[in-house]
Amino acid sequence: MNFLLIIGGLILLILGGNWLLKSAVALSLKLEIPKVVIGMTVVSFATSAPELIVSINAALNGSPDLALSNVIGSNIANLGLVLGITLLFGTMPITKNFLKIDWPVMMIASSILYVFLTADKIIEQYEGIILFSLLIVFLLYLLKFQKMAVIDELPENELPLPLYKIILFLVLGGIGLYAGSELLIKGAVSLAKDYGVTERVIGITIVSIGTSIPELTASIIAIIKKEKAISLGNLIGSNIFNILVVLGITAIITPISVVDEKLLTSDIYWMLGISFILLPLVFLTERFRLSWREGVLLIIAYGVFISQTI
Repeated sequence: MNFLLIIGGLILLILGGNWLLKSAVALSLKLEIPKVVIGMTVVSFATSAPELIVSINAALNGSPDLALSNVIGSNIANLGLVLGITLLFGTMPITKNFLKIDWPVMMIASSILYVFLTADKIIEQYEGIILFSLLIVFLLYLLKFQKMAVIDELPENELPLPLYKIILFLVLGGIGLYAGSELLIKGAVSLAKDYGVTERVIGITIVSIGTSIPELTASIIAIIKKEKAISLGNLIGSNIFNILVVLGITAIITPISVVDEKLLTSDIYWMLGISFILLPLVFLTERFRLSWREGVLLIIAYGVFISQTI
């Protein structure tokens, strides 16, 4: 029963996120907001909505480990599982923005999260404000100096939606995200109790993999169709938003405390490690292109992480 709740919750989260994304982009285009602004703000926020709603709901319902493990686990899954599997389907070019912007900002955000958590095992409200403020600074920099560095690509060939459909998708998206997060959290907490494992284990595995499914699907489709081959910056951008937006906003609403010590003694180091290792992997590649070889290494690393977690 708990597995059905989790699966149902994930399905609603994915559908809700897609509906919200469709309505947000359509509304932005109707308001004639420049596409580069939509890509850097509206799309990125919409695609982070499942993680955001799950983390806020988990923290408010007394499950802070689910909120933290969801973000840390999603960041590890994005680079180990999603990037790894995607590379098995084709090569991925590395842009200059990876060295100049994407990787440094991801490491800075990850390091700040590490400092906040290890200092007193809690992300206070003011620390959440700091995280979210860093996101604003990051976006302003991109908008002013790096207009080509769009974090997420806009859907192509989208027909303009009438206002009633925009509102319908917006309402359905909100309902889907809320109901999905309720089912997912209820199922995850109950599953943890039934099997005698911590909420952290459920969050770092099932929940984080589940909320990374949309990124995995989009990445594989993009690289197979060779349409706007997804860049490494897209996945890194997702990790940046997970830390600065998801944990930032969640902490502003309610402080997030660490319950399971392994989040600090193991998981956070895996997140930092798999984020850092991208840099030497890029320099070891031929012609600045990640291939299936790097994909296999990342998948093996993720497999080791999951095996020692369980």
